[in-house]
Amino acid sequence: MSRVFFSRLLSTLVLWAVVLWVIFSGHELGFAALIAAMGLTGLWEFYRMLDHKALPNFKITGMICGAILLVGSSIGFSTVGLAKSYDFEMIVLTGFVLTIFSRQMVRGLCEPLPTMAYTLFGLLYVVWLFNFMNKLVYVTPRSAEGIVTGQFYVLYLMVVTKFSDMGAYLTGSLIGKHPAVPGISPKKTWEGFCGGLVFSLLGSYGMMWLMGSKLSLITPLHAVVLGLILGFAAIIGDLAESVIKRATDIKDSGRFLPGIGGALDLIDSLLFTAPLLFFYLRCILNQP
Repeated sequence: MSRVFFSRLLSTLVLWAVVLWVIFSGHELGFAALIAAMGLTGLWEFYRMLDHKALPNFKITGMICGAILLVGSSIGFSTVGLAKSYDFEMIVLTGFVLTIFSRQMVRGLCEPLPTMAYTLFGLLYVVWLFNFMNKLVYVTPRSAEGIVTGQFYVLYLMVVTKFSDMGAYLTGSLIGKHPAVPGISPKKTWEGFCGGLVFSLLGSYGMMWLMGSKLSLITPLHAVVLGLILGFAAIIGDLAESVIKRATDIKDSGRFLPGIGGALDLIDSLLFTAPLLFFYLRCILNQP
């Protein structure tokens, strides 16, 4: 038990050290590399989970298209901005659909629909959703010196999301008695659900207070609304991966981080919260 605890503690400290260095340095290449590494590792783990259950997929095709999407988006966002890069994203997704149909034609009629569906779902679920982390970096205007400023909203997102995960785990472990979704995850309780929302509210309000002008768009009202929205989405994101793991008879998506599990285990909640924060900033707070 102590060995697992120290492995998890060391992995957490190293990971947060890397993340905080990238965020506060404003190093755009560092953002691109970190997001691409986590996204592609998560996608590979997803396809390996399918392999464990002998579910057909074109993992190599999916990995190539996922790399093009993540790396190409990072380059596009940093050079021509968000608006003009949407076309590139749509081109990649369209090309991916055409590619898997072509790949299936070469393979022949061997479970064609499941193979194409599983492959496409992996790209959309992991890479396309995680690419919103890239978008958040560029969602706010650059500073007068030309430095990106959206990275602090990425930090805000990560803290609120992980506070929700931590609150749900701690509350559920200590006082959880009423199962919320026993058919998906027997250990998830309604007490843990409420604890996750409370912790996400605390994380949201705490980040607004600590970061000050670096999160100038987030007022106390928005901190409360986002705390609830992101906290709820984080819980659903965690349950979504639980559905996949139960369907593939897998406990952890991988061994990317000692004591924690796979990359997909780490980013599962972010896959749901990142798009919501991005659209909240764009549609509610009117960011360009």
